[in-house]
Amino acid sequence: MWGFLSADGNTLFLAALLLMLLIGAVEAAGLGGALGHDGLDVDHPSLLGWLNVGRLPLLMVIVIFLFAFGVTGLVLQQLIAGVFRHPAPIWIAGPLAAAVALPFTRVLSGLLARILPGDETTAVSRETLVGRVAVVVTGAARVGSPAQARVRDAHGQTHYVMVEPDDDGEVFEQGTSVIIIRNAGARFLAIRNESEALL
Repeated sequence: MWGFLSADGNTLFLAALLLMLLIGAVEAAGLGGALGHDGLDVDHPSLLGWLNVGRLPLLMVIVIFLFAFGVTGLVLQQLIAGVFRHPAPIWIAGPLAAAVALPFTRVLSGLLARILPGDETTAVSRETLVGRVAVVVTGAARVGSPAQARVRDAHGQTHYVMVEPDDDGEVFEQGTSVIIIRNAGARFLAIRNESEALL
C-alpha cells in the first residue's frame, strides 16, 4: 500500500491531503481565524462564485477542494494501476482529478452553505439613515455648522452623526428632534421633527 501511495504519480494528491490536514490543524489551534473569515464578496459570475465562495469562507472551499482532489486522484490512480499495473503520470492524473474535484467541491460547498449559519452583520450604509429620527446631543446645529446627533438604525443600533438644518435660518438646539432627509458627504441635512408620533 505504501509503495502505491509513494509512487511519483501520487505525490501531488498526498500533498493536497496533507495540506488539508495542516489547514485543519491550524484552524483547530485558533491560529487561522483571519483566514477562515476572509469576507470575500463574490457577486458576479466567476469560478469562485460557482464554487460558492461568498456563501462559505474561501478557506473552507479550499479545504473541500483539497480533500476532493486528493481522494479522487488516489482512487483514480488505483483504478489505473489495476488496469495498467502502474499509476498514470501526474500530468494525466492531475487534470482528470481536478475535473472531478471541481464539481464535487461545488456540490458539497453548496450543501454546507445551506446547513451552516451564514455570517450576519448589522453594519449599515449611511444612506439607510435617511428618513430616520435623530436627536441633537451636542451643541447647536446651523447651516454650515453641524452638530452631533444620535440616531438609531433599522437594527436598533445607535449611531452618532453630524447634522445641520436643511433650511437657512433654522437652528437645532441640543435636545431637538429632527428627521434626516439627505446625506451630504460627511454630514446629514435634516428638518425639525414636528410629529409626536416620530419621537
